[in-house]
Amino acid sequence: DIIFGVQLGGGTDIAGALTYCESCITRPTDAVVILISDLYEGGLHEKLMERARSIIGSGAQLIALLALSDSGAPAYDHENAAALAGLGAPAFACTPDAFPELIAQAISRGDINAWAAARGLVTATGAQ
Repeated sequence: DIIFGVQLGGGTDIAGALTYCESCITRPTDAVVILISDLYEGGLHEKLMERARSIIGSGAQLIALLALSDSGAPAYDHENAAALAGLGAPAFACTPDAFPELIAQAISRGDINAWAAARGLVTATGAQ
């Protein structure tokens, strides 16, 4: 209810949010961090990537959910999505109906990219 009932937006400091999330992680191999964002960073790109690398490097899962809407067609920062995907963080949009399945896949440590592809959800790909 909280996720679907809150209207957020503007002036996003994603690196700051990830820093806070990382401080809450006590068991990294059991942690799933789902970043719901268009990835337009209001702060420094380097700080965002540093925090993402640190979270992933700890053993926690990081998933970038670009939109959670019925259309599933978000406007987002393609460069940041590709950079996160390159670090191993799946980046894609999904519908509210698919969100519980996404959580189940993440908790079971399933292949998020394969799960998304099987549902026709386009994922960002990392720069090679």
